[in-house]
Amino acid sequence: MNFQHTEDRRMLADTLSRFISEQMGFEARMATVKQSTGFDRRAWQQLCDVGAAGALFTEADGGYGGQGFDIAVVFEAIGRGLALTPALPVLLAGSAVAHAGNAEQKALLGSLIDGSQVATLAHEEPCAFHDIRHVTTQADRNADGWLLQGRKTAVPLGDQADWLVVSARVSGEVDSADGIALFIVPTKAPGLTLRGFAAHDGGRTADVTLDQVSLPASVLLGEAGTGHATLEHAIGQGILALCAESLGSMEAAKRMTIEYLQTRKQFGVPIGSFQALQHRMADVLLEVEQARSAVINAAAALGSDRIARERALSAAKVSIGRIGTLVAQEAIQLHGGIGMTWELALAHHAKRLILIDHQLGDEDHHLARFIELGRAA
Repeated sequence: MNFQHTEDRRMLADTLSRFISEQMGFEARMATVKQSTGFDRRAWQQLCDVGAAGALFTEADGGYGGQGFDIAVVFEAIGRGLALTPALPVLLAGSAVAHAGNAEQKALLGSLIDGSQVATLAHEEPCAFHDIRHVTTQADRNADGWLLQGRKTAVPLGDQADWLVVSARVSGEVDSADGIALFIVPTKAPGLTLRGFAAHDGGRTADVTLDQVSLPASVLLGEAGTGHATLEHAIGQGILALCAESLGSMEAAKRMTIEYLQTRKQFGVPIGSFQALQHRMADVLLEVEQARSAVINAAAALGSDRIARERALSAAKVSIGRIGTLVAQEAIQLHGGIGMTWELALAHHAKRLILIDHQLGDEDHHLARFIELGRAA
């Protein structure tokens, strides 16, 4: 099987990398970190103009991509440039709408693709421990439609989004895959409270409280009680995106470390000439290529049957979690004390690599899930 990118994907990768480097580089990132928005809306719209969001969705949904390798190209460029964007929230929420929405609901995707609006998935809850079946937020039918009550935590860019895709339980036990429903909820809906705060890696997240939020029947995505499959679909695409972003960040950290080893001198020679450091750097190079293989495998499996797809995604997340931590640690140690300074981009890559391991399920969670899925095969 040929895993080389098509000419169109190579052109997209070059365009995105060049734009991010010139317009959303490290200095722009540091300026954005000081703001309360979590990202630069103007820069994001410009990135959408060159095709970043459109590549995440199929032609039927208004985009021009939507395949596993399209998602990987976009997020690897974002990771390499350490760009602060709402690409992951947009992918998560947009994928859910594209998977289960009707024609009227899918019309919302146009505003995500052109960058005029931002949406995110509000699903994780306290004590869920990454189990996507764990939903305690309640949705009850009433005369006007639905009434939502509950709490969501660690919602990426929750306080900056124009609307949310919220998971809630209409029936069944707390940890049951059955009985989950998804709703499109405007962030200005009465009874919805957003508490935003800065994330450790420079991004932004929020806790969401739904206190008797009344919604019309038209906001329900798909059929009530069948939302688990849509959640799994959207989160699966998010996992691939995170893995690709981590790969891009690893590549950047690797390049910075090689440059440092070639220029930093001790005893009159570059420290990269020391055999012990060469061995450590060789291990990093091999591990990064292993991570690349995991991302390719996950991207290729995105269109496979459920078990094969989910096992490939969990396997990739396990590899990315382990390798990302290794690369972050080795890069900082090979730099020495300067590697931990705020002014050096490497320190921010290291933070992002560590945090990616904990988004949408950490290494331990996905290893257990990989084993569980294997038994079900």
